[in-house]
Amino acid sequence: MSNPQQGKPRVVIVGGGAGGLELATRLGDKYGRRGKLDVTLIERNRTHVWKPKLHEIAAGSMDIAAHEVDYLAQSYWHGFRYRIGDMIGIDRERRQVQVAPYVDAEGREVTPKRAVDYDVLVVSIGSQNNDFGTPGVVDHAIKLESQADAKRFHERMVNACIRAHAQSSPLGVHQLKVAIIGAGATGVELAAELHRTTREVVAYGLDQVDPQKDIRITLIEAAARVLPALPERVSRETEKLLARLGVDVLVGAKVSEVGADHVSLADGRTIPAELIVWAAGVKAPDVLKDIAGLETNRINQLVVRPTLQTTRDDNIFAIGDCSACSWGERGNVPPRAQAAHQQASHLYSQIPRFLRGEPLKPYRYRDFGSLVSLGEFSTVGSMMGALVGGNLVFEGIFARMMYLSLYKMHEYALHGSVKVALDTLARLITRRTEPHVKLH
Repeated sequence: MSNPQQGKPRVVIVGGGAGGLELATRLGDKYGRRGKLDVTLIERNRTHVWKPKLHEIAAGSMDIAAHEVDYLAQSYWHGFRYRIGDMIGIDRERRQVQVAPYVDAEGREVTPKRAVDYDVLVVSIGSQNNDFGTPGVVDHAIKLESQADAKRFHERMVNACIRAHAQSSPLGVHQLKVAIIGAGATGVELAAELHRTTREVVAYGLDQVDPQKDIRITLIEAAARVLPALPERVSRETEKLLARLGVDVLVGAKVSEVGADHVSLADGRTIPAELIVWAAGVKAPDVLKDIAGLETNRINQLVVRPTLQTTRDDNIFAIGDCSACSWGERGNVPPRAQAAHQQASHLYSQIPRFLRGEPLKPYRYRDFGSLVSLGEFSTVGSMMGALVGGNLVFEGIFARMMYLSLYKMHEYALHGSVKVALDTLARLITRRTEPHVKLH
């Protein structure tokens, strides 16, 4: 695995989400430390949090410090380089990734615009919500796409509760009302988690607020059922659980406009809301649209072959939510954390083969099912395939253990078994002494 003209082969990974960070860590551990590969991760954020955990940050039920990974420290311990910034272009002829200047919160430039050379490029920049151009979304709704979004929502939620407690006038019709647009996994999980955490926030002495009467959560979905991408039995069980929690579920409800204190539906209804979350639709970031002449689909995903190589450049791979990878008659591989994990594992074994000039093995997605966590109340899921000879819908402790195991697989890929075991034990011990809801 050598390149006599360039020195060590340069593998550049853009995007430090579940797939990108796992791939950088594993390549760095095996090849970077031994000087066989020069592995670089380009990422705009300083720390990583598993994206399926963002709803817990937003609700205030997760201590970020216990779960976030510092990219600079991770790169030091695992044999790769971390470079902060946003990809703004690719020069395929020179084999360079163009990175925008990084500017801090005070507007000062930290790093200039620069180019990073590669021999192999892996694009793993995830996805974002698709607002379909709906009026008012940009100005009035929060999208849970990053830690910053989740923290901003949580701060607004706590402030809304404190404001309602302190004011002497009656509550406005929109106050303490939450509208979540999109009943996919993120929307459903956030609705369930908020039901508990808003009541616990109020219980910390905000006795002028009656949670049963004043706090309302409405989940709005344009499709005919919640979790439309999952089996109908999962949707049915989830909707029953949400109803028991008191969450108002509106299905077949298309949003026409988002206002400062309400959501307007296409059928003329108006849903008052102080906090509005847009969790509907998925698309790859706009930067990928026709980038460097690579083939993209209508939602900006890079179209890849079974080897995960882009269709127009063998040296560029794409994994995770930003990749359009065929799943046969079922369309494309779904945008799930388990898919990013599998693709990262596949490329970990295939990139060395590519650099040696050997033929690559095709990637095959294995669907281990879908799990949706409804906070402390329940977990419902669908386990697919030969393990159960069809579909299995399950609920309760076993399902919650399966849900947590997905996260443990991610942690194991980043930290190894010893650290994961010790961290898990520490969390179990400290959980008994810490408050369940974070107020900051």
